[in-house]
Amino acid sequence: MTKPALKTLAILGSSGHGKIIADIAEQLGFSVSFYDDAYPNKKNIEHWSVIGTFSDLLNVPSNNINVAVAIGHNNTREEKIKTLAKNGYTLPILTHPSAIISKYAQIDYGSVIAANAVINAFAVIGRGCIINTSVIIEHDCKIGDFTHISPGTSLAGGVCVGRSSWVGIGSKVKQLINIGDNTLIGAGSLVVKDIPSGVIAYGSPCIKVSENS
Repeated sequence: MTKPALKTLAILGSSGHGKIIADIAEQLGFSVSFYDDAYPNKKNIEHWSVIGTFSDLLNVPSNNINVAVAIGHNNTREEKIKTLAKNGYTLPILTHPSAIISKYAQIDYGSVIAANAVINAFAVIGRGCIINTSVIIEHDCKIGDFTHISPGTSLAGGVCVGRSSWVGIGSKVKQLINIGDNTLIGAGSLVVKDIPSGVIAYGSPCIKVSENS
């Protein structure tokens, strides 16, 4: 799924993140089109056309098109990616040309690596992740499937972030810290102790403030 033979990309979701994906895709030589369930009420995103709904996309033969899911909500992104993969669609890794990716890093399908991100040696990025603008993921980090690391966030070596979590913009995470599944770390947090699964936490130092229902 990581080496698309075709240079046609359908983007599911016409939000701001969709614009980022379209920009990356065009720099990689793809032609793009958008699908969104707001169609036909929404027919454009900037100069790009929205040409159908998710159901319409699933009627396009899977061997004719690559697909990227531009949905910020982790659980919804997971649902759509799983449906597309089950139906045989290719979900390429989309990496901005300015990103720096170690040859020893691993990135799974459907993930997007934005401008100026750095992913260092032996880091592992799961399926359907968003590694946003200017993120630093140091050596030996592990990012679970369908997790979003927001712009300007830095993870020191050996950090593990669980599945379907969200680390807010500008956060910093100390080396060897574990952040659980389905956990939200608020913007600008300084994470110096492990954070469990299923919570909302923020601050400097970052602490749990509530359950993440």
